[in-house]
Amino acid sequence: MSAIVQLEAIHKIYESGEVPVHAVRGVTLDIGAGEFVAIMGASGSGKSTLMNLLGCLDRPTRGRYLLGGTDVSGLDRNQLADLRNQKLGFVFQGFNLLSRTTARENVELPMLYGRRRFSSKEIHDRALRSLDIVGLSPRADHFPSQLSGGQQQRVAIARALINEPQILLADEPTGNLDSKTSVEIMGVFQKLNEQGITIVMVTHELDIAHYCKRNLIMRDGQLVSDTAVAGRLTAAVEMKRILDAEAAAKLTA
Repeated sequence: MSAIVQLEAIHKIYESGEVPVHAVRGVTLDIGAGEFVAIMGASGSGKSTLMNLLGCLDRPTRGRYLLGGTDVSGLDRNQLADLRNQKLGFVFQGFNLLSRTTARENVELPMLYGRRRFSSKEIHDRALRSLDIVGLSPRADHFPSQLSGGQQQRVAIARALINEPQILLADEPTGNLDSKTSVEIMGVFQKLNEQGITIVMVTHELDIAHYCKRNLIMRDGQLVSDTAVAGRLTAAVEMKRILDAEAAAKLTA
């Protein structure tokens, strides 16, 4: 498996106040194409900083980061913006949808901000394809207020997919969702991963991390554990268990 992400002795130091904050300390990490990785750790462990570095939203203080073979450390602001737009898709805990814009129009946004120009038809068609991937094409003309939390997160995932990124970066994507909807969203991620999309996800929920293939644990800015997931959860199986339990509860009510 070829590495799509290569971190070599990455450090991130924030010079805030009199005492520098060493948020990431010498992390070396390879992530292969097609992996599904969870990054975990307590608050202040460095997991969010590491995610920001992976997403080219911040620069390392020291060390080298290769994304798809490109050394990003020497890129200027515009080049980094192009890289994010072309190679990375972002999904956040807050869905970050524009309230007065339909699901389809929300999904189209990344195609409007890149340097490459597309026809209106191509933008429209790709947005509908992305919504179809997450099972929401029938809701393309609905506004966020007309969608459930899980549906809004699916729109956010579709938006992250529209530019066909090499990596999907998800920061606490189930943090605002109930447990049943969280399983549904993890099912979407598992389906995307089965199709070959590399996914890196920050989560503080151990059960959510068990839907991934590999778990990384951060502590005090260091990568202290890197393990394959044993007894990996499958969203389809978990959803059937939830639905069976709900049906049984109705029968006994």
